[in-house]
Amino acid sequence: MELSLSIPALLFPAISLTMLAYNARYLAIAALIRSLHRQYEENASETIRLQVEKLRKRLTIIKNMQAVAILSFLLAVTTMLLLYLELSFWANIVFGTGLIALMVSLILSLIEVQLSTKALSIQLQSIEKK
Repeated sequence: MELSLSIPALLFPAISLTMLAYNARYLAIAALIRSLHRQYEENASETIRLQVEKLRKRLTIIKNMQAVAILSFLLAVTTMLLLYLELSFWANIVFGTGLIALMVSLILSLIEVQLSTKALSIQLQSIEKK
């Protein structure tokens, strides 16, 4: 298969939408951390501490998700530049690397969703105990 300029360009909307979704998750977690901080100052409970631990892990994962997605975007742009310069061998390698980076970003997103579910379980256990 011959790589053309339009193929890496197809990734632009996908990566952009992925970045928007990641940013929305980051903003939601930031708001939750602020809320939990206020609650923790009023009532230093173990449940809140456990939630904060999960949120710290999730923030780290989201930061990495965003970094790898940005890398994927940069590699797609680099692919287009290499194709423009008629360096198709290198363009194929860079494009493949960009696809792998996008896959890593999506895998990190899956892991973050799993952690989110665990954090919700902690909250539900707290409610069930009452």
